[in-house]
Amino acid sequence: MWWTGWPENSYRASVEMTDPLSMHIDLPAGFEASAPLLALGGELKSSLCLLRDGRAQMSEAIGDLEQEHVYRSFITQLDALFALSTPAQLVIDKHPDYLSSQWGEKRAQKFNIGLTAVQHHHAHITSVMADSGLQADAKPLLGIALDGLGFGDDGSLWGGEILLADYRTCERLACLQPAAMIGGAVASREPWRNTLAHLLPIWDQVCDHYSDVDMVQFLQNKPLPMLQSMLDKGLNAPLASSCGRLFDAVAACLGVYREQVSFEAQAAIALEKLATTCFEQANAAYAYRIDDGDLLQLNWQPMWLELLADIQLGIEAAVIASRFHHTLISALTRVVQRLREKHEFDTIALSGGVFQNRLLSTYLPRVLEADGFTVLQHNQVPPHDGGLSLGQAVIAAARGL
Repeated sequence: MWWTGWPENSYRASVEMTDPLSMHIDLPAGFEASAPLLALGGELKSSLCLLRDGRAQMSEAIGDLEQEHVYRSFITQLDALFALSTPAQLVIDKHPDYLSSQWGEKRAQKFNIGLTAVQHHHAHITSVMADSGLQADAKPLLGIALDGLGFGDDGSLWGGEILLADYRTCERLACLQPAAMIGGAVASREPWRNTLAHLLPIWDQVCDHYSDVDMVQFLQNKPLPMLQSMLDKGLNAPLASSCGRLFDAVAACLGVYREQVSFEAQAAIALEKLATTCFEQANAAYAYRIDDGDLLQLNWQPMWLELLADIQLGIEAAVIASRFHHTLISALTRVVQRLREKHEFDTIALSGGVFQNRLLSTYLPRVLEADGFTVLQHNQVPPHDGGLSLGQAVIAAARGL
């Protein structure tokens, strides 16, 4: 399985490549007839993928396009590819603010070539499908895409998604309960904001029973009326079903990088390291709830109350971190079992940056396989956004066949 652990510094990563498309992947049957197309990846850990003659040529993850030198490198590589040959189609992420998407829109208009926008998490799942050799006409499977943020089909921010997908179509069946990113993008850098977003809906219970917990006292010293007003009015507080921000929220509650992180996933990496020390022993999941509706939602409010009670009792942070990981595995498994009652699938694909977490990428497949499912994970391309361009490319190719 392709995996080298969480990135040590995702914001810092940048690749200067003499051969921009250094990875070569033979695609499964059915893609040979696709016209040449170029997929531009996402924003963080951006990558490129040229698909032609039933083969994908990919770059390694270039870096964060918001960094000027990375964006210049990105443009240089694209200009070099266009100098060799103009693709019949460009493929971009649906997020309108991604620099890669904006460049693709302008270049498609300039050269009068086709442009396809692909939903972020659908691309994550199809990247696993192509990486695992599923043919272009493969039947739908269940995809679990867990990451930081991606632009959803409904215009909101997604990041904890369970999808019924094939190469052409995608249906959202379940997600993690959305929580506000109070302060917008700053919530990705200040984990305590995510904890507050999860606790505010149950704040009266929290204050009544856990006012002596240090995290609660920490939050009480913040300008809560102003922050609550931002949330109530939807001012710079977009809802997100992000699994990455859930990790941040739990880490902050345990005092791990509570105030600020220096790079993407720093708090989550530390939380995983804590959990690893006692994962086999501290294996009791916290309570959670699955809310019914057109879309199943994993509701974490019961977990938060039990987690705060553990902190109040002086339970070690490592034990709480371990129990959180078991809770996530249990909850995802239960949702899959619920969905199996209404939908036909026997295969599950796992993708997204959160699956760089060794505990999740090892133990969730074991549980699902024990339940009779075939589980697909990445082999040649990474689960994070560095593999996104492959998923974008095969979606556009399949839709054009």
